Amino acid sequence: MIEQWPGDPYPLGATYDGAGTNFALFSEVAERVELCLFDEDGTERPVRLSECDGFVWHGYLPGIGPGQRYGYRVHGPHDPARGLRCNPAKLLLDPYAKAIEGEVDWDEAVYGYRFGRPESRNEADSAPFMPRSVVINPFFGWGHDRPPATPYHDTVIYEAHVRGLTIAHPRIPEEIRGTYAALGHPEILDHLTKLGVTALELMPVHQFVTDDFLSRRGLANYWGYNSIGFFAPHNRYSSRGQRGGQVPEFKAMVRALHEAGIEVILDVVYNHTAEGNHLGPTLGFKGIDNISYYRLVEDDPRHYYDTTGTGNSLLMRSPHVLQMIMDSLRYWVIEMHVDGFRFDLASTLARELHEVDRLSSFFDLVQQDPVLSQVKLIAEPWDVGQGGYQVGNFPSRWTEWNGRYRDTIRDLWRGRPATLPEFGYRFTGSSDLYKDDSRRPAASINFVTCHDGFTLQDLVSYNDKHNEANQEGNHDGTDDNRSWNCGAEGRAEAGVEALREQQKRNFLTTLFLSQGVPMISHGDELGRTQAGNNNGYCQDNELTWVDWSDVRENWLMVEFTQRLAALRKQHPVFRRRRFFYGRPVRGLADIAWLTPTGEEMTNGDWEAGFAKSLAVFLNGEAITEPDRRGRAIRDESFLLMFNAHHDTIRFTVPKEYGDMWQTELDTAMPISVGVSTCHSGELVAVPGRSVRVLRRV
Repeated sequence: MIEQWPGDPYPLGATYDGAGTNFALFSEVAERVELCLFDEDGTERPVRLSECDGFVWHGYLPGIGPGQRYGYRVHGPHDPARGLRCNPAKLLLDPYAKAIEGEVDWDEAVYGYRFGRPESRNEADSAPFMPRSVVINPFFGWGHDRPPATPYHDTVIYEAHVRGLTIAHPRIPEEIRGTYAALGHPEILDHLTKLGVTALELMPVHQFVTDDFLSRRGLANYWGYNSIGFFAPHNRYSSRGQRGGQVPEFKAMVRALHEAGIEVILDVVYNHTAEGNHLGPTLGFKGIDNISYYRLVEDDPRHYYDTTGTGNSLLMRSPHVLQMIMDSLRYWVIEMHVDGFRFDLASTLARELHEVDRLSSFFDLVQQDPVLSQVKLIAEPWDVGQGGYQVGNFPSRWTEWNGRYRDTIRDLWRGRPATLPEFGYRFTGSSDLYKDDSRRPAASINFVTCHDGFTLQDLVSYNDKHNEANQEGNHDGTDDNRSWNCGAEGRAEAGVEALREQQKRNFLTTLFLSQGVPMISHGDELGRTQAGNNNGYCQDNELTWVDWSDVRENWLMVEFTQRLAALRKQHPVFRRRRFFYGRPVRGLADIAWLTPTGEEMTNGDWEAGFAKSLAVFLNGEAITEPDRRGRAIRDESFLLMFNAHHDTIRFTVPKEYGDMWQTELDTAMPISVGVSTCHSGELVAVPGRSVRVLRRV
């Protein structure tokens, strides 16, 4: 007989206090809840939770401590036609589990119905095929850990995959490659700091599931956008085993990154879970309280309302869903010390009914929360539902992945006509999207590539996607890549490869010198390729892993990226906190757009559909905002010459902006050779498809 005390209904989940563990589970539909404890040999010991307050079933078990494996069985109504799917034959994960051990074994028993009969009830016990929730030790020696708290305008984001970034690194000990420990290794920290990275944005680390259909194909859910545990670090990324060791390992990683001055941002997936639609498995939420956790079709609650393309969407009108998400977010900030979040398919979080509502309950809760309102909040501002593309429409404290920036910069460098007006807005921080909401340039997270789509190398090497390895007939992944292969598909002769390298430098230069927050995708500085696969979500292999043997081959690109990052860091004119005024400040305008002849651009110049070249003057003496100590900011001034045309264009250095200029950067010359200067009135030859950056001296 296991001793049980009444315990408390809060906090939810399993909470160890040094003497025992309190267990608490919300279910409004449950008639009885069994806590199932598992011994070392797998023996199951059920404990009926006798207390229920406010639909929270709870109990305290003295002597139960860290490492204890457990799950739940919920007894209650099973009526799929009314959205009710309780089934005590199914072992259920704790939605608040801080650690999860094992993976789903795709037996028919993990489904609530018999195959071929979706209306039937499956009485087979799922426990032998289910992972276990694990009680953790919450105590950890953080020492003097402090969040770097880097201001947005000083931030450089590096999007990375825990496993993909580190699994093939030859100078990281083999036993920790692909894990949280590897991310905190000096080799990774040194590489990131030299690139000027201030924030590491990790692709999903919440416990996730590889779908049955992928397992049967010999593939995996590599990206991780299939969460089942919103409090648990994914166990496969741990080098310490799975019995709760992933928690201290994750914390140690955060502490190491903080010591290097690098923030940790998590890509989080609160819009859906891994349980899929009515034909999906019963892993937790479905069996606990299906109608409280999921959006169901109103006139047929057997089915799920889906705005994510994954089979289900969480019910954002439910106070219990909102509580779970807020508790999860606060847990990762307070207990795990992370510095911010990037919200996958964030438009779904704003859907209370069918419309995307900027003032939905979720955003109200975040806005007033004293913890979450102070961390970095980044929206992926779209989903697959009607009206889901919401770039520029999120609340004032939020930043956004700027998809319009990505598309515009790609169009410019592949030579698409009529892109100059759009380029003007994107390069200067997208004031047309954010200024009216009292937001600043840092609201725009600028990127050219990310995990979803072509790598930078593939963007300049392929016109079409090549996703055959995904075994979906090359039908998956977007067809709107806005790429240009520079004249040949895939590997090419030396001349084409040289042009590709120059195009990559063009993309990176534009990205780092644009107003807003630059984000680069892991391995782009190393020439990482996926052989034209623009949807590597299921490829956990060399196709998607960063190949660190490319460091020597791509040292020019690495060194060039480091120079770009240093240039941006040294000069606040490239990372202004406020938008340009476009009018004279202390004699000259803070920004001026020029034609190749050195004249200020007219409306006709902007609207010329054939134009692919322009220059921009950035006045470092006309920065009106103060620094963090209230002192006036002064910087040097720059003249940037963009030539997206295929031929060399001779730019006139305008007389009114300075007498002498020095070449700071030239994408046509990856290695800086000596000091190149020019004077006002001179003609500067800018080769086709290149950028020249001049600094006034």
